Amino acid sequence: MRKVKIQVNGVQQLAEQDAENFELLTDGRYARTEDGDSVFTYRESEITGMGDTTTTFRIGKNGVITIAREGEYNSVMRFEHGKSDTTMYNTPFGARALAISTRKAKADFDNNGGVLELEYSLDAGHMFVSKSKLNIVVSKE
Repeated sequence: MRKVKIQVNGVQQLAEQDAENFELLTDGRYARTEDGDSVFTYRESEITGMGDTTTTFRIGKNGVITIAREGEYNSVMRFEHGKSDTTMYNTPFGARALAISTRKAKADFDNNGGVLELEYSLDAGHMFVSKSKLNIVVSKE
């Protein structure tokens, strides 16, 4: 994996709250796998509220995007345009089953990096938790 710059721009709206914009510019690592998937990883910061957590994105050539988090927060989330999935989300406060509904999952990556767009909502026990939009740019240092 080689060093890259990762810029994350997002909007998150939690239940019964106004939407909040956030931006994170961080160093990370990026590689293309032998089977054509793109993988990038970075450490979360206090800005994202996930302190001691490493996040890894995998963009499959089949269009499936996964986010794996390890550390203070642990989860594996799967995104596929127009589809739903369920995951266990582990936090310092306990585990919770979340339903993920993906509205948009679009990625354009090559050997140098790329752009990822995700729009999804999360529900727990048929109750709205949040909706999020992410735009992530991975580029050479």
